[in-house]
Amino acid sequence: MNSSAINILLADDDKDDCILFKDALEEVPLSTNLTTIHDGEKLMKLLRSTRELPDVLFLDLNMPRKNGFECLSEIRRHKNLRHLPVIIFSTSFDQEIVKLLYKNGAHYYIRKPNDFERLKQVIHDALRSAIRTKLLQPSLEDFVLLS
Repeated sequence: MNSSAINILLADDDKDDCILFKDALEEVPLSTNLTTIHDGEKLMKLLRSTRELPDVLFLDLNMPRKNGFECLSEIRRHKNLRHLPVIIFSTSFDQEIVKLLYKNGAHYYIRKPNDFERLKQVIHDALRSAIRTKLLQPSLEDFVLLS
């Protein structure tokens, strides 16, 4: 794997989930830099104004001001953001929503696990898969990363 750090942006309004994500990420055997943001409006403002996009965005669906669906649609329509790898990171798990997110260009879907060891494993798996596939969208069968 590339020895340079993976720049990760986590968009999630749940501060406890952000802390858990950060703690889990610190135990994953990959070099990473994590930035967190807590609402969709601020996320889009940051993405549109930054010169250097993150390597991957972990995106929660239920956020204030602008939800994850709206952010994903906006990202895919914006010419400078269109190729940003987006991994949906959510507590909901409705199959129709999963299919819609796939169709709208998300790279992976992770249902937030409620177990710390599983959280570490699914984050690690997501990052390894994203790196291995050069961040191309997988088949629908491989879209959901099970925790």
